Amino acid sequence: MAGSHVALAGSERGRGPDAARVGDVDPASSIEVTVTLRHPNRWRDDAQAVERTLERFGLVVATEYPATGSVVLTGTAAQIEAAFHARMGVYSHSGDGLLRGREGGLEIPGELDGIVSGVFGLDQRRVAHRLTAGNGATGTAPAPLSPADLEQRYSFPDGDCAGQTIAIAEFGGGYFPDDVTRFCELYRRPLPHIGTVSVGATPLTPVQIAALSAEAKAPALGESHEVMMDVEIIAGLCRAARISVFFATFDQKGWVDLLDRVVAADRPPVTLCVSWGLAEDSPDWAPAAVDAINQRLEAASRRGITVCVATGDDGSGDQMHDDRAHVHFPASSPFVLAVGGTMLTGEREVVWWNAPGDRSQPRGGSTGGGVSARFARPQWQDVHVPSVNAGAIDGRVVPDVAALAGSPGYGLVFNGQQTMNGGTSAAAPLWSALIARIAGATAATNPAFLAPLLYEQGRDGRPRGATACVDITQGNNVSPQPGVGYHAGAGYDAVSGWGVPNGRALLASLA
Repeated sequence: MAGSHVALAGSERGRGPDAARVGDVDPASSIEVTVTLRHPNRWRDDAQAVERTLERFGLVVATEYPATGSVVLTGTAAQIEAAFHARMGVYSHSGDGLLRGREGGLEIPGELDGIVSGVFGLDQRRVAHRLTAGNGATGTAPAPLSPADLEQRYSFPDGDCAGQTIAIAEFGGGYFPDDVTRFCELYRRPLPHIGTVSVGATPLTPVQIAALSAEAKAPALGESHEVMMDVEIIAGLCRAARISVFFATFDQKGWVDLLDRVVAADRPPVTLCVSWGLAEDSPDWAPAAVDAINQRLEAASRRGITVCVATGDDGSGDQMHDDRAHVHFPASSPFVLAVGGTMLTGEREVVWWNAPGDRSQPRGGSTGGGVSARFARPQWQDVHVPSVNAGAIDGRVVPDVAALAGSPGYGLVFNGQQTMNGGTSAAAPLWSALIARIAGATAATNPAFLAPLLYEQGRDGRPRGATACVDITQGNNVSPQPGVGYHAGAGYDAVSGWGVPNGRALLASLA
């Protein structure tokens, strides 16, 4: 009803364990918010209702995304408070400094009840994490794998990805173009076309990072190492592709805005690589944000974009430190290709697990994987893997597939020096590169979301995943908490999915 407010379901957020409120937000400060619609198919009428109602509070429309149902507006903090009863404050966060935040739920004008599903941009806390550089692999020998090694190991089909666009999602760090040039020279690969796209954030430069305090420099370098790993793995395998690296803020709004931009592109990418995430049931997520991100991933899948998402590097616990197993989001979404990790022991490829099974110790870690407690198992995922959690739902199982994450790692160049890295953050771009290679080989003008196709019966009567992947049958992802996890075995499992790619067989199965 006009003049009254109602609670916005799913908007509740608690205070983070490392956060402390230290002050109030300047009421005159400018804030941009992204308002998401519950029913994007009713775009015209619902968007007009949002604009008409919120303009009454002084908010101004900046951008609209009809395909995903987002309206971006700007206003002062005072106007935002009046519109959404947000009770914002300034919070100190360990590692991230001072950020705007809030506690409790939001309220929206009564006229928008049933129309608006989420409001993002009021709380800037981090909901995008990656591993610390260097933890993905162990030891100094054998040498890390080159692009040519990866092509041979995973039987990449011939091709250069000409005509293909690949998107990469980043939520922090910097972009070092000289490192990509040196990487391509080192491995004798042509330099593809690479561009950065700002979505509320811009990549740090080496000069900017050098000027940071010692406390801020280490995490900035760590995240930059990860960014450059994404770019270099794809560049080394897709020499004629167009690579777009999207940089967004690490909060909930950053996720929504980045996906809005990717889905709305006139020429959408064949694949989006995402090596960031957080446990799907982390209290740092507002339920409405998980729904909004999942809704946009569904829109991406409808446009034929295969979003390749890393399953995390902390095994069955996924950094939640309780007595239950957890899985990573957005890897647990039914609308992505979830990618787990392996390692080489001699010539044998097994599930990636380094003691103690998570990153609580140097060089530790293991692949994420398991059964979602948030998303029901999609109809196309015709596999049976019970959750290790008592009373759990029959949820979406991750990963779908896997690739190298542990030893011997990936050969890279960072900050002018040859280096190496790994983790499931490396397995995701490898799969993105393979998907682009296959799309280029088939000259696909209307590509399809890959994950469901892997579970479909192929010409040989078996699921495509069984035909197009090399089965990984050894290893597990048990982490110290909860002390249980999932184990590899013959066929599909919840630590390696269908296994690691045989690119030529995958191409043949899709032809």
